[in-house]
Amino acid sequence: MNPRLRLQPEAIGVGMTSQRVRDRLIERLRDNGIRDERVLNAIRTVPRHLFVDEALATRAYEDTALPIGHGQTISQPWVVARMTEALFEDGHAPQKVLEVGTGSGYQATVLAALGLEVHTVERIGDLLRVARKRFRSLGLNVRSKHDDGRVGWPENGPYDGILVTAGAPALVDALTEQLAPGGILVAPVGAANAQQLLMLRREADGSIARRDLGPVVFVPLLSGTIG
Repeated sequence: MNPRLRLQPEAIGVGMTSQRVRDRLIERLRDNGIRDERVLNAIRTVPRHLFVDEALATRAYEDTALPIGHGQTISQPWVVARMTEALFEDGHAPQKVLEVGTGSGYQATVLAALGLEVHTVERIGDLLRVARKRFRSLGLNVRSKHDDGRVGWPENGPYDGILVTAGAPALVDALTEQLAPGGILVAPVGAANAQQLLMLRREADGSIARRDLGPVVFVPLLSGTIG
């Protein structure tokens, strides 16, 4: 049980949403290279089945992306775990994190379950309103904003970590500029059929070090707002 989450009875799950099924997902993630036990424990605890439509709840603990409406998806658990784990690499200890693309609210909840101060931006109003209800039901104080995620949330920056949960052909300067010294940004970058997950760290001298974390597939990072 994670003391940071207020879990109602429906969060416990039965059958294909039970703790036994969640534990199998954790073993798959561990077998596929996720090593940070803090991240694994957060994913074990957060009830992913509450972040998808009821009709898809029995698939919530498969290691796959699932549709959430408006052409968007809840990311594959391995991708959520890898992006989150990257924030803690090389002894980095983030406190304040920006997420670009709230979507279902699942990634933000995993970050909050780790005790981080989470700021999240979503361009689709309908998705954000549902995500906010989920945050409230779980007792989380996640700061959220309906806005164009490409501009980030500069008035609350700089951030120790930034996660971008949609792909762009190139890195967005407005987001890298909101990284604190030593901060880490993780984002999918590249053409729709050739995205790479990049990890960027702002060094003490202001330069940016980059590392490629491997191929991924994300929905596109779009400008403007809806609803």
